[in-house]
Amino acid sequence: MRALVTGAAGFIGSNLCLELARRGYRVVGLDDFSTGNFENLRDFSGDVVAANLAQDDWQRQVGRVDLVFHQAAITDTTVVDQMRMMTVNVEAFRSLLKWASANRVKKVVYASSAALYGAGPVPMKESAEPAPLNVYAFSKRVMESVAREFTAATPRLPVAGLRYFNVFGPRERFKDKAASMIWQLAQQMLSGKRPRIFEFGEQYRDFIYVRDVVRANILAAEKTKARGVYNICTGKKTTFNEIIGFLNHTLGTKLEPDYFKNPYSFYQNETLGDPGAAVRGFGFSAEYSVERAIGEYFGSRAAGGKEKPSEGRLAGSER
Repeated sequence: MRALVTGAAGFIGSNLCLELARRGYRVVGLDDFSTGNFENLRDFSGDVVAANLAQDDWQRQVGRVDLVFHQAAITDTTVVDQMRMMTVNVEAFRSLLKWASANRVKKVVYASSAALYGAGPVPMKESAEPAPLNVYAFSKRVMESVAREFTAATPRLPVAGLRYFNVFGPRERFKDKAASMIWQLAQQMLSGKRPRIFEFGEQYRDFIYVRDVVRANILAAEKTKARGVYNICTGKKTTFNEIIGFLNHTLGTKLEPDYFKNPYSFYQNETLGDPGAAVRGFGFSAEYSVERAIGEYFGSRAAGGKEKPSEGRLAGSER
């Protein structure tokens, strides 16, 4: 089985490349390296095509594949260039679907986002009306519309969109300011600083470990009948105070939160997904608790591993 992973040098894409290869897939990665980094693929022995999906002639270099895992996108929610966001996220996806159909690809799995829900009520369900708060979330909503119309016109090619909730884990450090809140807080604490969060730390997220997200992608690809959109979440909430507690335990620190007032009127105080559709659709449920995942993720740092502290936004401003 041969698989194409777009955004291969990025956070989720690189983890996916490595796991697919470990499972015996023949993998070709594709990335324009605008935000991805080759260091994420140091342990990957497959082919990597350096190309821009929206612009370059990449099809011949990639060749025939059985599965497509589409992770390439602008994921920084602070990007305000609407034309750039829509071109990179939507138009490239539209072209990819046409190519996949013409080349008899068996399944396309693409990254959507829980950002579609905006500040909607929890638990967030796939049936909820999208309420994007920024152009990134809007682009993901349009991608889902493109996929829905495409599969209606081309039912031979099943397409599944995965609405990722708050993903964290290895190989996210090159996301810098867009890395997870867990990463941002850990870097502050590794530097000996008190972790900064909004008053009074009871806001919560549905954090999910990247190893679970990778497994969800593979399960969705292997289940031919799975199509449409699915939440990829734990279905469990974790407060910011709890995150700091888990990090203190793992890192061997005793740093108290440094609370400050939230300056953002549009801030989401809570995100929580309903995982039921993914369970029914392709048998996915998260295996990692946040506490266990943090222990695995940062355990080596506590044992003396070195990481460069992030210089990104204050962790409390993560959205």
